Amino acid sequence: MLRISVDKVEGETTMLRLDGQVTGRWVKLLQGMCDAESKEGSQLTIDMRNVSFADRDGIALLRNLRDRRIEILNALPFIAEQIKREG
Repeated sequence: MLRISVDKVEGETTMLRLDGQVTGRWVKLLQGMCDAESKEGSQLTIDMRNVSFADRDGIALLRNLRDRRIEILNALPFIAEQIKREG
């Protein structure tokens, strides 16, 4: 399960706070929310302080978000290292 909380500062930044695991169907949910928030034109940041696990698809999405210059904060060291690695 993944809970996504949205904190917005209008015209400046949007922070998505994640709680749970970035796995399975929750990957598509996160992708959809990131796509929608990015279209609004504000800077997007993802706080992963309360994420305990990300599966292969979750890591691929997080890499893609990083490549799109979306800031990813507070990832567990193991998850952060997987995001850094290519392929």
